[in-house]
Amino acid sequence: MESDIGPSELRYRRILLKLSGEALVGERDFGIDPKVVDSIAREVAEVHRLGVQIGLVLGGGNIFRGVSVAAHGGVDRVTGDHMGMLATVMNGLAFQDALESMGLETRVLSGLEMPQVAEPFIRRRANRHLDRGRVVILVAGTGNPYFTTDTAAALRAMEIRAEVLLKATKVDGVYDRDPEVDSDARMIEETSYREVLAKELRVMDAAAISLCMDNRLPIVVFNLNKPGNILSVVRGEKIGSLVKE
Repeated sequence: MESDIGPSELRYRRILLKLSGEALVGERDFGIDPKVVDSIAREVAEVHRLGVQIGLVLGGGNIFRGVSVAAHGGVDRVTGDHMGMLATVMNGLAFQDALESMGLETRVLSGLEMPQVAEPFIRRRANRHLDRGRVVILVAGTGNPYFTTDTAAALRAMEIRAEVLLKATKVDGVYDRDPEVDSDARMIEETSYREVLAKELRVMDAAAISLCMDNRLPIVVFNLNKPGNILSVVRGEKIGSLVKE
């Protein structure tokens, strides 16, 4: 569906959108639900057609969560993390296919070298793709073990000079307690990096928050399951929770 929103109404022109692997599961217990991928891809396409340059970082927890497996003695932590990186590549390829079926031009850039399916992540190349109007899908995390895809999202956001990091979740924003456990949990519409770290609020891991804080990159945490929220965020509407200085 075409939008009548003009470029002057956009708050952000270059964004980094972080999607968890769990967001792609849908009603399934495991793997990728094509209907969910198509639904998210349609929203991404709508925003992109307004002139917003988009980088995507995908998690892999819907396929394999290396930390959990390693914690139970299944595999070595480094091995588990590398397996998790491969899961993000599968999610990225699924997203690429969905976006290109909607007429968008994309590139998958990987933190691990696998030239048959993705380009290696090179900062200048990623920025050139964005300048040329391509959606850049960033997979395999940072390419290093012990770093989460949240940290990868913060790092890549800095490298592509994103104006904001959008953290898409299953809940409406940042809460003082886990809303899925405590019905009295209160949503916090605006908070600081330091408060997130001090109160251990469930936004992103500490390394990701610290990286954003050091580089003054705002984070918007919002509910991905509400259609139109990505567009609302890039327009600067008060959606979800804002984390800043």
